[in-house]
Amino acid sequence: MKAYIFPGQGAQYPGMGKDLFESSKIAAKYFNEADEILGFKISDIMFDGSAEDLRQTSVTQPAIFLHSVILAISKGESVLPKMVAGHSLGEFSALVVNKSISFEDGLKLVSIRANAMQKACENNPGTMAAVLGLENEIVEKVCQKVDGIVVAANYNCPGQLVISGEIKSIESACEKLKENGARRALVLPVGGAFHSPLMEEAKKELEDVIHKTVFSAPICPIYQNVNGLPFSSEEEIKNNLILQLTSPVKWTQSVDKMIKDGASEFIEVGPGKVLQGLVRKINRDIECSSLNLKDVE
Repeated sequence: MKAYIFPGQGAQYPGMGKDLFESSKIAAKYFNEADEILGFKISDIMFDGSAEDLRQTSVTQPAIFLHSVILAISKGESVLPKMVAGHSLGEFSALVVNKSISFEDGLKLVSIRANAMQKACENNPGTMAAVLGLENEIVEKVCQKVDGIVVAANYNCPGQLVISGEIKSIESACEKLKENGARRALVLPVGGAFHSPLMEEAKKELEDVIHKTVFSAPICPIYQNVNGLPFSSEEEIKNNLILQLTSPVKWTQSVDKMIKDGASEFIEVGPGKVLQGLVRKINRDIECSSLNLKDVE
């Protein structure tokens, strides 16, 4: 059974989506529509902008969403998933592809989410750090003993957990984690403390918009970040999307559950190959690939 997975922030690269725009009339139509919905030419930034241009959260998140969703749409009926999952931002891409929300509503939600997160980062400065080579339980216990806000944010794969929180608390946690045997505890070059309590104001802003958005019954379950379990109920999907902003991304748990439920092949839809690498570290026997441009309509 094929499982489609959708990347999150960090997968962007200069020139992303340009080959898709040039090879598919359907893709070109959706890129032009996206420029109108957003009120600025995001396609120009994606195709010709610099890496720095693409690092702005207000651009990064919709750009990755557009690359992922338009690629899937351009493949037409050949992309009819039996199960989907997305890493953080990628959940919104997954929800368009499994027909829970429309392309337009998905893009609007992603844009609102990105701007709300950017404001939360400015009002509540924070950062994140990657911790390698320690059991999750040890990382969690160390974080609990550190003063200030520091929490587990991304359970990416066995031996790789990202923590998030206040800057001094993250720095302190990194030192303590190294003392406890971490192979690496490295502060990441990110704009804020995503998936932590410091995103509470962004969560409140997004909550109102999500509840006002029309969600439909999906064609297949989405395995959501907050607990790694499959959902098909519109209300449960909405609530999990809201909780996601201040909750950890349980990617390892999601992939494990998808495999248990019959996933035999994971197909990454969107820029980069980060998720394929994580899936292989979670289960090296599972086949992984990217959705490519061949045979786009």
